[in-house]
Amino acid sequence: MGFQGAVWQVRSGDGTVGEIGIDEADFPWLSGHFTPGPAYPSVRELFDRELALLERVDEHMEEWEAVYAEIERRVTLSSPDGPVAEFLLHIDGDRAWFRWSDEPFED
Repeated sequence: MGFQGAVWQVRSGDGTVGEIGIDEADFPWLSGHFTPGPAYPSVRELFDRELALLERVDEHMEEWEAVYAEIERRVTLSSPDGPVAEFLLHIDGDRAWFRWSDEPFED
């Protein structure tokens, strides 16, 4: 699968959280322009909190893990080929970056 120009979908339940138009690929990370969808307001605060904690993750690992677990519970990520099994996704304004796996990540 080529990554540049691909559009990935972020969803929450039946709603569209947004789309990520890939413009950078630095394996294992992909990043791109994030276009919010109608369901984004319902999870925006989670992503804002996750980023704030990520900046100090060494001091707040358990809190970051709890916030990210809620993101994983509420949000799915799909490649152009379909949903992925696991992902680590960050959204900051109109940018998003993530890594994913077709298999669950190892602990």
